[in-house]
Amino acid sequence: MVLTVDIGNTRIKGAVFEQYTLIEFLVFEVEMLQKKIEIILKKFPNLKYLVVSSVGNVERELFLAFESRLKVHFVSHKDAFPFINKYATPTTLGIDRMVLAAGATLRFPGQNRLVIDAGTCVTYDCIDANDHYLGGAISPGIRLRYQSLHNYTARLPLLTSCEPAFFIGNSTVDSIHSGVVNGLAYEIDGFIDEFKAKYSKFIIILTGGDADFLAMRLKNTIFANSNFLLESLNQTFQYTINND
Repeated sequence: MVLTVDIGNTRIKGAVFEQYTLIEFLVFEVEMLQKKIEIILKKFPNLKYLVVSSVGNVERELFLAFESRLKVHFVSHKDAFPFINKYATPTTLGIDRMVLAAGATLRFPGQNRLVIDAGTCVTYDCIDANDHYLGGAISPGIRLRYQSLHNYTARLPLLTSCEPAFFIGNSTVDSIHSGVVNGLAYEIDGFIDEFKAKYSKFIIILTGGDADFLAMRLKNTIFANSNFLLESLNQTFQYTINND
């Protein structure tokens, strides 16, 4: 059994896998990390591996404290990945993006893939049918867009995500909701349209904390799975131990 842990910019997600089947999901704040892992260890005494992917600022020692009970693996650029990295600066490519690319490559072989991760930031990652990682894009996520409008203006209020009633806002609040939510949906659809114009036999994967919220607003057909990163983390680790 494998416990995968994804440390993002705002929170930590985890999942327990038996082979490729997700049997437990958890999400928590950094200060609950060790307590949550202890609870999982008691619930699943047959856990063998703890696999960590991190883009956040969490000390490795918090995980290494469990080394006597689990084999701890931090996913890094040195691991084996099932794609050829064509990024101009490969060592700067985020581990989360590499894991997503690996998951897309392994789960959807022989296709062109666009992976969209809608979290604190929105990342776009393109992997072609020849398993070449080509690159992508990074833009602010929903929460960052709301925060930026508030922090960098004098009078705009700080709002949280809300489904716009109409694309034309008839108040400042409605205008912000329309601009943030519809604006991001239009952006994502635009990237998808560009990808579709260039590639055939493709799959579009939408994941991340805001995936379910955004999916209903997109005009394009997508494969939406908010747990795709955790599933990809498990798949990437299985691939790594089989190809070391």
